[in-house]
Amino acid sequence: MSEYRISYADLSGIQQNLGTVNENIVMVGRQVDSVQGCVQNTKSELDRLKAQFEQFVAEDSKAKALQLAETRVVKIRQELETTFGYYAEVRRHTTGILQAADVSIVRQETITTASEELMLKAPRYWLAPALVALSGWMSDNRTLADKALAEALKRDDEKSSLFFALVCRRAGRQDGCRIWLDRYFGMQNPTSLDRQTVVLIDALASGVFGAEVRSQCTKRIEDWIAELALKAGFVDEQRRQWTEGLQSKTPTTDNGLRYRGLQSNSPTWPVLNQRLNDAAMHKVVLDYFAGIYDGVIPPAPSLQAEVDNLLTSLVSNFDDEELPLRRDERLNKLIIEEEGDKESARKRHGLETTVLTELVSFTQLLTNAAMHPETSHASRATQRFALALSRDWIREAHQDLTGTIRAALPQRIELEVKEVQWKAETAKGDNEQELVNSLQAHIEHQKEQALSQIKVDFKYWAGLAIGIGFLIFGLPKMSYLFMACGAAALIWFYVAGWNPVSKAKQQTISDYNRRKEQATQVLKGCLAEVVEWWREFRQNDSVEVEVVKLLATISPEQYLKTSHDTARQVMTQRAA
Repeated sequence: MSEYRISYADLSGIQQNLGTVNENIVMVGRQVDSVQGCVQNTKSELDRLKAQFEQFVAEDSKAKALQLAETRVVKIRQELETTFGYYAEVRRHTTGILQAADVSIVRQETITTASEELMLKAPRYWLAPALVALSGWMSDNRTLADKALAEALKRDDEKSSLFFALVCRRAGRQDGCRIWLDRYFGMQNPTSLDRQTVVLIDALASGVFGAEVRSQCTKRIEDWIAELALKAGFVDEQRRQWTEGLQSKTPTTDNGLRYRGLQSNSPTWPVLNQRLNDAAMHKVVLDYFAGIYDGVIPPAPSLQAEVDNLLTSLVSNFDDEELPLRRDERLNKLIIEEEGDKESARKRHGLETTVLTELVSFTQLLTNAAMHPETSHASRATQRFALALSRDWIREAHQDLTGTIRAALPQRIELEVKEVQWKAETAKGDNEQELVNSLQAHIEHQKEQALSQIKVDFKYWAGLAIGIGFLIFGLPKMSYLFMACGAAALIWFYVAGWNPVSKAKQQTISDYNRRKEQATQVLKGCLAEVVEWWREFRQNDSVEVEVVKLLATISPEQYLKTSHDTARQVMTQRAA
């Protein structure tokens, strides 16, 4: 039996193979760790690329919309020039003829010829026959004047009546001005006024009319408001109109640059961003109103200059035929202002749409004049008068809007740390310790679950059992072969089974500890931004008091300029 003893057994091959297996296992473990790291990096890179791609698509869409809007504005203006180019020529000649008559430096024949030529160039325009009638009066040609006047009234009775009222006032003919204004007022319905009524309000606010005519105008305004007030739902309608007017001043700022944590980790962020802009509306409105009343409006040097400004407004800005093109032009200009953001532009355009509506109520006209002077073409004096006349409605609408904004505040702000799939809520950001504990407990639970998944495979436990069996069987008999096989099995269990699992657990613990630290910092940053968000909201919201104080200081009587005549200004305000 001695020839079969262990002295003849060569275990070097087994040891060498076990060493190779151990090296391979270590290498595989490293490769697995490397692959896991690559997977995480790839996922992060893909998320980053996705965000960049979405941002690129949005920016590209805005750039194309901006470019298209710029092109359309040019085309619309070209179409306006092509279709209504002669209108501008007629408008320029109107003021020119009046000013030439003041200084008597142009022959009457020249004025008559120019007026008749413009009549041929603008066959549908109401101002052309009105200009011929004006030249006929100046040349004392009553027959021509009457025929031209009849044609002007046929084309547009209201505008022609207001035009001749202003011309008569310019010439100092109070009776003629009163007659034409009475004709103009007789055609008006306070529930559906033409846009040129802004010119009448301009005249009243600028002090163009004499005492008798001004008294007539203010009495008409009081009657209009009284008539409208009798309608069911009048107060609610005023609140709606002014609420929309105030909302048009709401900024569209992306506050995410200052609240990056909430923008990335709060599903509530869109609501938070909107509420912050809603509250910022108070400051915008306050600055807007204060800007209207800030400073002194320089008076025109003469009655003629004052009326010329109003005539320019009447003949330049309120022609119905141009309205569709003007609307399209305005929308594209808003797209340009919003740098290609069509959604924001359409929202602003929707709020301004009523400004360009052909027929509006008198109170809507006041809203348009006050809040959208760029499209309603109201003067600064008219803005002041319109705001003062509407102050009570504005105050009520502003209070309603303030209440709506406050009621829409989120009661709970959602927080989400996506890297660890954790969600929670906070009200004011003052429950930091509670949320930190919840987050860390959540990550600890994830860590325990991950560790529980890292186990030694059954085959390694089987090898351990076999190795122990070989040792137990070999030691009593001093069988080196069994002892060597048992030792080899134990080494294989440790090198290939236990040691990689132990390292994997240590790596997992390290990874989750790192995640816990990073997630805790993200959470604390978000909570700090929640506190700052509430501070900024309250600061913006507090400006509401300043708006109310400003509205309380204005009244219509303050913003009716003294007339060019010397009569004492009198106005009673029954609507306030």
